Amino acid sequence: MSKLFDLQKLMLKTQGHSAKAIDRAPKPVQRRLARMLGYHYPFAALHPFYQCILAVQHKQGHSGFVKADYQKSRKLFLDQMTAFQSNPTKIAQVKDLHLPLDSGMTPARHYHPNPKQTLPMIVFYHGGGFVVGGLNTHDEACRLLAKHANVQVLSIDYPLAPEHSPQQLIKCCVEALQWAFEHQKEFNIAPNRIAIAGDSAGGNISAVVAQVTKNQPFAPQSQLLIYPAVDFKSRYSSFYKYKDGLVLTGEDIDHVTAFYPDRHEVELDDPIISPLFGKLEGLAPAYVMTAEFDVLHDEGELYSQKLKHAGVKTEYVNITDQPHGFINMTTIHQAAKQHWITTAKSFRQFWNSL
Repeated sequence: MSKLFDLQKLMLKTQGHSAKAIDRAPKPVQRRLARMLGYHYPFAALHPFYQCILAVQHKQGHSGFVKADYQKSRKLFLDQMTAFQSNPTKIAQVKDLHLPLDSGMTPARHYHPNPKQTLPMIVFYHGGGFVVGGLNTHDEACRLLAKHANVQVLSIDYPLAPEHSPQQLIKCCVEALQWAFEHQKEFNIAPNRIAIAGDSAGGNISAVVAQVTKNQPFAPQSQLLIYPAVDFKSRYSSFYKYKDGLVLTGEDIDHVTAFYPDRHEVELDDPIISPLFGKLEGLAPAYVMTAEFDVLHDEGELYSQKLKHAGVKTEYVNITDQPHGFINMTTIHQAAKQHWITTAKSFRQFWNSL
């Protein structure tokens, strides 16, 4: 019992190092600690590591990640992700770039696991509710993707809401994809082997970009959608089931809706923000992954079904013990890391099969 109290004190002091200590503990110990810390939500199948982490956050008065003060939310999200980072996965070449797009000079980061090889490229759009996040918050996720899918990754630091509209954001992301296509020789990309990927808001962006570019010569060859947001208009069963006590909350969704579509007077069923309502026929093959404990679970699963019904080759995977945002937890949670590595490998196999 004394060890449990020591872990409890550690958890309340520093999240980064203490989280790793908790992750090394057996699951029964994690469950007992979560109860001691007061995690009372009825999510028994949620990995107990998250029950501990979320209990600490709640004790500290934190929940969700997008608040009314979006500037403060950005700093807090970056600080938290930075606190989790240590010993980044080694990639042979990581280089920061500035893409000269029509939308303006756009920061990006290029990852290449083997610069001597001709490899496909994934253009990656980070998550963060369209409001927070950037190259650094998703650095480790991109490193793991590059290494285990054996691909180049070009991560795009697109302009955020509310300062920028959905139209501006999507325009920048489309231009970034086109830029990659036009620079295939420079980056030694396998001919016409460019896919797009993103998590959460980035999954939304990827889905929208796939739709608006499907008749363009630079349309992606495949898309990897990681617990994507695809429907701003509707509320599904998973929203009401998981809107409290987890990583992404109902309050987060409300703030994102206010900052992204509402601020810019975009209808909630407009395909530029809700790709579920777009034209799905003829889209690039899609690998769709959802997390079980996620307000977005049901809409992601529904999108995969609609893609299949539209004749799009689609593979759907649900991660049963993880919450929204788990690809950002890979430095402190081994189960999340293994899930993300498996996804990277599986997506490459899916892509190779096309």
